[in-house]
Amino acid sequence: MKEELNLEVAWDKTFSKSDKVNHKKVTFHNRYGITIVADMYEPINYEGKLSAISVCGPFGAVKEQASGLYAQCLAERGFLTIAFDPSFTGESRGEPRYMASPDINTEDFQASIDYLSTLDNVDPERIGIVGICGWGGMALNVAALDTRIKASVISTMYDMSRVNANGYFDDADNEEARYKLKESLNQQRIIDYKNGNYELGGGCLDLPVAEDVPFYVKDYSEYYKGRAYHKRSLNSNGGWNKIGCMSFINQPILCYSNEIRSAVLIIHGEKAHSCYFSRDAYKDMITNSNYTSNKELMLIPNAVHTDLYDNKKIIPFDKIEKFFRDNLK
Repeated sequence: MKEELNLEVAWDKTFSKSDKVNHKKVTFHNRYGITIVADMYEPINYEGKLSAISVCGPFGAVKEQASGLYAQCLAERGFLTIAFDPSFTGESRGEPRYMASPDINTEDFQASIDYLSTLDNVDPERIGIVGICGWGGMALNVAALDTRIKASVISTMYDMSRVNANGYFDDADNEEARYKLKESLNQQRIIDYKNGNYELGGGCLDLPVAEDVPFYVKDYSEYYKGRAYHKRSLNSNGGWNKIGCMSFINQPILCYSNEIRSAVLIIHGEKAHSCYFSRDAYKDMITNSNYTSNKELMLIPNAVHTDLYDNKKIIPFDKIEKFFRDNLK
């Protein structure tokens, strides 16, 4: 039975529409049968089959925010791109809403490769991915699993397993802290079950943010509640369910990153609070690896976390384009 979809037809992105690309909405399904909704960006003039790139992130954002900006900018440079909403979020399907899963979210990326590989105007041997923030970690996880991916760009990444299990900066990386967290989340499960709904954890702080909060909290709020607010974005509104990311605690990703044979470019702002995720992920990826010659860590001087969401003067699109052209051939 075909699913009825009520998709937004107006241009409701948080960035301006380009006159250099064609845009349309597309759908595909993952192996769990969940319908994924994406924006496709296609160069206006091209010949032959195109290299294709699938883009997702940040974690808790929607395709109308950073991932769509990346997708449109790369389409302007000659790639066919899609930016998709993960399962349970945005315009994509999946119930209950606002849940996350290391498995299902890895599968979402793989399903996008399934879809791109079947398009008549795409060369299935020239497919890459871009993951932003928490979806940077998921993209690296996918690159370790999906041999069809020839090149991956990981931008301003979070390792969602690590941050859920250890807290920010690994400040809660001990058994007692994890026990208390799990105890709280399991009590929340009982509350949610009794109430018949899932309590939201809260999105970013409303503006203006108090001066005494950490800079990265202010940084997030200025993006999600300010310049890139979107009505379907979890981070712009009520956030994930309180138990929505629970399974990341004991389901670590990136276990086999040092076995990735395809090309990987990890990009991060040097001043970002989250830079340790990329530094450590790169180190783990090349340690005891036979495939280091096509791996690179690029740190952007003076850049903070959300600079790589939407600051086109800082996002190194020239570098990203060259990386994909060199490796999608």
